[in-house]
Amino acid sequence: MGARKRLITTPEPSSDPKLNTLTKPQQQQIDPPIAPPKWGFLFKLSLFSIPYLYLIFFHFTIDSALRRSIIINAGISLAAFFLTVRMIPVASRYVLKRNLFGYDINKKGTPQGNIKVPESLGIVVGIIFLVVTILFQYFNFTADSNWLVEYNAALACICFMTLLGFVDDVLDVPWRVKLLLPSIAALPLLMAYAGHTTIVIPKPLVPHIGIEILDLGWIYKLYMGLLAVFCTNSINIHAGLNGLEVGQTVVITYAILIHNIMQIGASKDPEYKLAHAFSIYLVQPLLATSLALLSYNWYPSSVFVGDTYTYFAGMTMAVVGILGHFSETLLIFFLPQVLNFLLSLPQLSGYIPCPRHRLPRFDPHTGLLTGTNDGTLVNFFLRSLGPKSEKSLCVYLLVFQGIACGFCFLLRYFLAGWYK
Repeated sequence: MGARKRLITTPEPSSDPKLNTLTKPQQQQIDPPIAPPKWGFLFKLSLFSIPYLYLIFFHFTIDSALRRSIIINAGISLAAFFLTVRMIPVASRYVLKRNLFGYDINKKGTPQGNIKVPESLGIVVGIIFLVVTILFQYFNFTADSNWLVEYNAALACICFMTLLGFVDDVLDVPWRVKLLLPSIAALPLLMAYAGHTTIVIPKPLVPHIGIEILDLGWIYKLYMGLLAVFCTNSINIHAGLNGLEVGQTVVITYAILIHNIMQIGASKDPEYKLAHAFSIYLVQPLLATSLALLSYNWYPSSVFVGDTYTYFAGMTMAVVGILGHFSETLLIFFLPQVLNFLLSLPQLSGYIPCPRHRLPRFDPHTGLLTGTNDGTLVNFFLRSLGPKSEKSLCVYLLVFQGIACGFCFLLRYFLAGWYK
C-alpha cells in the first residue's frame, strides 16, 4: 500500500535558455527498472498445486471431456502466467512515465521509502485475464451453448469493473462513489442471468416454514448485486501491506478450485457439474495471473496493484460464486474480509472519524509495525500479537485466511445431509 503521487503535467519549455538548461537534466532522468520476480517464492507456492492435481487425476473419476476442458484451461492459464510476468516490467515503465507511482508508507524513513513504486499494475492482470478467457471460448463453447451468454456476461462485468478500477486509481474518486461502482459493473450479469432465483430451505427449518424451496424472484438478483459490491470492496479495504491484496486472492481462489473439483467429483448431476466447471474456467486464469503479480508485489514490493486489481479480483470471485451457485460457501471463504468489514463499519459509516490511510505506525529504527486504534484486521492483529515486521504480519493474515477456508470445508463436511 502506498500514498499515490498525483499526475504531474510536464512543464512547457521556457523561452529563457538558462531555465531550459536547468530543467533539462531533470527531464532526462530515467527511473531504474523494477526488481525481478521472486521465483523462489513462486516455487514454494507451486507446491500447493499438488493436492489440486491429485483430486483431478487420481481421487475423483471425472468425465474425460470435462477433464480435457479443465486441462486446456490450465494450459492457457499457464501461458497467461508467463505473459503477465513478462508484461509487468513493460507496463511499469509506462506508468512511471505518466507519473503514476507511489511511495511505500510502511517504509517511510528508510531508503526503500524513497523509491518510486509503479502504481495500478492490476491493469496488466485484468487485460491478460480477459484475453485468455475470451480465447478459451474457442476450445470449449459452441454457438448454441447454454452457458455462452452467462460466460460473456461475466466477462463483461469483469471488464467493466477493471475499467472502473483503473479510473478510480487515476481520478481517486470519493469512497461513497466506490460503493456504487460494483453495482454498475454487475449490471451485465444481472440482466443476462437466466438461472433459478430459488433457495433451498435448511432442513431444520422446513417443519416450521412448511416448504423446502423458496422462490425469491427479484430479491435474489438484488442479493447478487450486493454480493458483487461486498466482494470487490472487501478486498479493497483489507489492504495496506505488501502482498496482502494479491495474497488473499490467491488463497481464496485456491480454495474455490478445491471446492469446485470436490463438487464435480461427488455429483452425478450434469448441470451441477457444468456450473462448477464454469467456475474453474474463470478461477484458474485468475489464480495464474495473480501469482505472476504476487511475484512482484510480495515483500519488498516492486509494484503496487492499485484499486484496479482489487476491484477486478473481487468481481471475478463474485461472478464465479453467483454462477457456480455456491455464494454461501464463498462468503465463508471471505470470513476474514467479513470480520475486517465489521471492524471498519464504525469508521466507514462516519460514526468514528476515518483517516485517509488506516495503516499501522512504522518505526524506521526497529523496522516493525505497531497497531493503531483504526478498525482494521491489520491493526487488530498488531494490537493482539504486538509489533511485527510487515512481511511476518502479512504471513499471519494469509495463514488466517487459509484457516478460514479450511473451516469452511470442515463446516460443509459436518453439516452435509443435515443442513441441506
